[in-house]
Amino acid sequence: MGGGTSAGVAAKHLAGAGFKVVCLEQGTWVDPGELPGNKPEYEVLGSKDWHPSPNVRGRREDYPVDTTDADLPVWMYNGVGGSSVLYGGIWARPLPADFRVRTLDGVADDWPIAYDELLPYYQAVEREMSVAGLAGNPAYPPGFEPPLPAAPIHRTGLLMAEGMNRLGWHWWPGTNAIPTESRGHEGKCVRYAICRMGCPEGAKSSTDVTHWRDAESLGAKVITRARVARVTLDERGRANGAVYLRDGREYFQAASMVLMAAGGIGTPRLLLMSASDRFPDGLANSSGLVGKRLMLHPYAVSVGVYDDDLENWLGPAGEHIGSMQFYETDTSRGFVRGAKWSLLPIAGPLEAAEKWTDRSSLSGEELWGEGSADRMKSFVRMLQWHVVPEDLPEETNFVALHPSLTDSDGLPAAKVRYRVSDNTNKIIDFHLARTLEAHEAAGAQKTWIAGRNFMTGHNTGTAKMGDDPATSVVDRFGRAHDVPNLYVIDASVFTTSTGVNPTATICALAKRTATYIASNARELEVAS
Repeated sequence: MGGGTSAGVAAKHLAGAGFKVVCLEQGTWVDPGELPGNKPEYEVLGSKDWHPSPNVRGRREDYPVDTTDADLPVWMYNGVGGSSVLYGGIWARPLPADFRVRTLDGVADDWPIAYDELLPYYQAVEREMSVAGLAGNPAYPPGFEPPLPAAPIHRTGLLMAEGMNRLGWHWWPGTNAIPTESRGHEGKCVRYAICRMGCPEGAKSSTDVTHWRDAESLGAKVITRARVARVTLDERGRANGAVYLRDGREYFQAASMVLMAAGGIGTPRLLLMSASDRFPDGLANSSGLVGKRLMLHPYAVSVGVYDDDLENWLGPAGEHIGSMQFYETDTSRGFVRGAKWSLLPIAGPLEAAEKWTDRSSLSGEELWGEGSADRMKSFVRMLQWHVVPEDLPEETNFVALHPSLTDSDGLPAAKVRYRVSDNTNKIIDFHLARTLEAHEAAGAQKTWIAGRNFMTGHNTGTAKMGDDPATSVVDRFGRAHDVPNLYVIDASVFTTSTGVNPTATICALAKRTATYIASNARELEVAS
């Protein structure tokens, strides 16, 4: 169910192992020629037709998401490749401690798996996703060796690295799923620097490029414009397929096994829509946790304006350098957990304008009026630190079905309730203050906090992984406790959000589950 990031990884693996794979995707294939990155009006296109919010895009395949009770909007992309089409390409693994926060810090829950168990799957998907970077990052244990050479450090990164060195703080060249060499269906990065709006050259590792084409050649079938209405069960309570709507007509796709891959918003929505007499509160929801514990990584931004043209318009974008200096818990700071920093370019004059004028910006200046043209032009001299805070799970943050709002097929929209916690706000406050110090150490002529509670698309935690069926939705392999042939393979299963971008872990978990299914097929339960 769903043709995005995790689905691509699993479909290619399973099709290659001889399984018959059918994917139901409510969106369509992306035409690279329509992507904004190589067009002069790229920022205008990215603000509507290619905006990461479904509420802004408003395409037929986009179901509405009511965020009136949320502190930030929700990002996602519906189509083959899913949100990997519009992500920035940043590739970050969590640290081993991220899987043990209950043990180490007394908060949330430990994952039922450890970093070492995921290590071979991280390594496998890093090869599949053409991850480029420099081995030896001292923040990580041994075993993080990106398969492709790192891109040269951008002028922006060199400048900031000098500042970080003056402070004695950790930094490392960016690790990104942006190939520095042509391989497979991917071309070498041509430096458009608009990775967050999709790559028209196929030089960013989105799974429509890296996995789905190969999956189809191995026999997988992708049915596009197929909006799933509900997952169905046989008389034994096993998932035996799905009802979907396509061009106004209802169809049924039979299955012996069902994998949910609709994302941290879409998967709980679909499970809740699949309520039945056997599961009146939603499919696989005996724990009551389907849709609960939503985590969104409400990121924050600080900006510095520098003296020289930093060639922000040259790619790759992704992360120019990153820092995990303050990633781990230090209780003297007054909070638990931490955040990763990513140094990013400013995409263009419209994004520069946002940094001056966002309602939470503390620039102290109006964009318009005297000097406005200079402020618009300043994007080539601007750097931004993105702070990704670890967002701990709370059952009061959730995805539910909207009582009245529907999508274009009449199915219930998603309603999100999300509040940024006190602990998360303390993380953000501390880290923003440190990033301003980094800007100053790097020689910025002006620095400010450009905003907080920005949306990330890091929608996690809404079908929690765990060993106990009373306190989790799926087991350590993503298999639903209540329905033994139903698996969840997307970010919904995250026990905690970690403090890094989730794509690496999404892919590794999907690879692990697909490997488990392929290796144990004869012993696993299937539908009648």
